[in-house]
Amino acid sequence: MATPTAEGATHAPTASEYIRHHLGHLANHHQDNPVDFNVLHYDTIFWSVAMGVVGCLILWMAARKATSGVPGRFQAAVEMLVEMVEDQSKSIVHGDRSFIAPLALTVFVWVALMNSLDFLPVDMFAEAFKWFGVEHLFPYHRVVPTADLNGTIGISLGVLVLMLYYGIKVKGLGGWLHELFAAPFGIYMAPFNLLLNIIEYAAKMVSLGMRLFGNMFAGELLFLLIALLGSTATVFGFVGHVIAGSIWAIFHILIVFLQAFIFMMLTLVYLGQAHEGH
Repeated sequence: MATPTAEGATHAPTASEYIRHHLGHLANHHQDNPVDFNVLHYDTIFWSVAMGVVGCLILWMAARKATSGVPGRFQAAVEMLVEMVEDQSKSIVHGDRSFIAPLALTVFVWVALMNSLDFLPVDMFAEAFKWFGVEHLFPYHRVVPTADLNGTIGISLGVLVLMLYYGIKVKGLGGWLHELFAAPFGIYMAPFNLLLNIIEYAAKMVSLGMRLFGNMFAGELLFLLIALLGSTATVFGFVGHVIAGSIWAIFHILIVFLQAFIFMMLTLVYLGQAHEGH
């Protein structure tokens, strides 16, 4: 008869099983192909929407409590953020910024909040589901939407739509189509120009989403490896877990906000390019 300790060791997941479990998504069904539009990642959708709502509430509270006198810390922080975004949009987008500047601010706050979910303990929700007895309803759950390629590509698709919209709005449908076929080598190279411009649009969209996904996925994977280091029953494992976890958490703060800033800046650059001709 096996002892409880032996049974626990038998059922304990291996390192690869632990990582694979934490990298799984709560989805409607398993994804068998690299591209499957029938798969829905419920955790990514939920946390993306939740952080969008939180971001809107933060900005709404800042606008609602704004005063003309000496601002408090919260109002001063938001005003500094708004001024920074306005200065960047003014230097990049040469045209009407009445929608683009608030869009850039929203993108920065939204992406920063989604990235910040990576600071939550990796096992927090798994343990919470077990405590409430609903772990069978949530066999998988990933909190960070930007560590899911579907989430980041979805945002970059929205940026692509805005690039096309402003390209047509600023240049007119005829001017945009002419540029699509005539730039950069002239109308006589129309098929080649069209192919190059389509590749350029696709490359901007894919690189925008892949850059954010790659950085956040790598950060999430490192947190999992550090968590596994702490599970080793040795003094080195515990001390290494504390030291490595603390160092990486501090460094990850920079990554979280830097990636949000880069995503916002590239959004402004791409929309600014849509206002200009080749």
